[in-house]
Amino acid sequence: MAIIVHHLNNSRSQRILWLLEELGEPYDVRRYERDRKTMRAPASLRAIHPLGRSPVVEVDGHRLIETGAIMDYLVARAGHRFGPPADAQGAILYRQFLHYAEGSMMPPLLALLVVNKLGLLGRPARPTVQRMLDDHLDWLESELASRRYFAGDAFTAADMMMSFPLEASRARGGLDSRRPHLIRWLEDMHARPAYQAALQTGGHYAYA
Repeated sequence: MAIIVHHLNNSRSQRILWLLEELGEPYDVRRYERDRKTMRAPASLRAIHPLGRSPVVEVDGHRLIETGAIMDYLVARAGHRFGPPADAQGAILYRQFLHYAEGSMMPPLLALLVVNKLGLLGRPARPTVQRMLDDHLDWLESELASRRYFAGDAFTAADMMMSFPLEASRARGGLDSRRPHLIRWLEDMHARPAYQAALQTGGHYAYA
């Protein structure tokens, strides 16, 4: 049976479509659209999982949530293609960035989104949140100054995980040409045929 991806527009689930395209796995997409006023997922997504979040993936009789956990499962299922490199340092970097993307990078981005939605009320907090995000971006820029990908010389699922926070950073977090290594990396990601195929499958994606 084909893998089913419950996909919300402009969301983390775009990375799962990308991974499946890279793996060449057959899959079906069930699309959900955000409310244009609140930008929240529709209530129909709660019928799939009580949290009403995306991605949700149905595979091998399981219903999985959490992008990193889904990535882990699908990579292992495919014989560890795009998984951790063979060398010890590459394997450490792979696991680090697979979890860092959501655990450390996304919180200041979400805080910045909330602050911006508060308008004048949020203005006093914006410089502090931006500095937090800038610390992450500066560190990531230094990481990619010495290697092409986040886990070393080979493209892995860690790069796919890092795509969403860095795309969001470029859209609303101040990531620009002042950090050329990150911009180069993003351009490389977007040029991959599987990334482009996932965009065709998933529909409009504001961060590409």
